Amino acid sequence: MSRSCELTGKGVQSGHNVSHANNKTKRKFLPNLCSVTLISDALGQRFRLRVSAAALRSVEHRGGLDAFLLKADENELSMRARLLRRQIVKKVAEAA
Repeated sequence: MSRSCELTGKGVQSGHNVSHANNKTKRKFLPNLCSVTLISDALGQRFRLRVSAAALRSVEHRGGLDAFLLKADENELSMRARLLRRQIVKKVAEAA
């Protein structure tokens, strides 16, 4: 399983540890990933996703998983999240 957020695409970054003597050694900056269960109001189902803490705050700020996915750019989403987004768009279109 890759270390990237399924909703925002935030992934591992690389950089340096810098000592007091200015020696540089390679290191990784890992995203703060959490396994969470999010509920889709349109589909009436629960989905387990591996998202970053920042993405979880964004989901809450935008008003839930459905609102976040409808506003999100498809290029950033994982394949599973893209499928979920398409299902939500289809369900919302049927209801309208």
